[in-house]
Amino acid sequence: MTFDHGSKGGGQPNRKLWFKALKKLMVGRYKRPVFIYLGEGFGESSIIVSNHEGTDAPLSLELYCDQPLRMWGAHEMNSGLVPMYKYQSEIYFHKRKHWNIHLARTFCLIASPLTNMFYKGLNLISTYKDARFKRTIRESLEALQQGESVVVFPEKAENGYLPELEGFFLGFVVLAEVCYKKGMDVPIYVTYFKKKDLQYVVDAPIRYSELMLDGATREEIAKRLLDRCNELGRMKFDTDGTGEERVPEAV
Repeated sequence: MTFDHGSKGGGQPNRKLWFKALKKLMVGRYKRPVFIYLGEGFGESSIIVSNHEGTDAPLSLELYCDQPLRMWGAHEMNSGLVPMYKYQSEIYFHKRKHWNIHLARTFCLIASPLTNMFYKGLNLISTYKDARFKRTIRESLEALQQGESVVVFPEKAENGYLPELEGFFLGFVVLAEVCYKKGMDVPIYVTYFKKKDLQYVVDAPIRYSELMLDGATREEIAKRLLDRCNELGRMKFDTDGTGEERVPEAV
């Protein structure tokens, strides 16, 4: 187990210059977490599974993880200003963060144009709930083949972003399965961002071939990794000499 306190963090190397400049303005809002690696650090061409924790987990990875990443994101957030405004106000702020709907709509009149510009810089991979999901898989495969890692936030958040995640959508398992059939046994890193402690816990990688050895279904694989993600969230680590440190069991 290693603790990576780092300093400023280089962030994503594969972003455009204007976007890198914009991100420098956000460092004060999103402080660098301590990355706690229970195994090896992030490797190339992997799938990273994480809780969402609002915008904090995605932006912590974007600002401070040097491994080239492509994140999955709802296509509404990657489809222009009007779809983004509707999704951000009605789904993100109202349903998931429990804002008053009128406050959310008013706030997003200002926030959505800024978010729209920011999301263009992130170079998201759009996700869909219909046949267009094939585009998600195709674009993700291309990213993995180029050495980038694909970050997925699969938690079911109908009741908001909760400390104890209630479920995982299966999309990332489908991606790992497709990769395996194409000869790519990608490592999967289960991670958990602890906002209060400012810690990003990164589990030892596990390959898809290991997960399906006992004939587990997609649902069973997702549930196993969901349970592991919640376990990471409950762990306590001493990163400043004042707390406890517990070495977790392997997945």
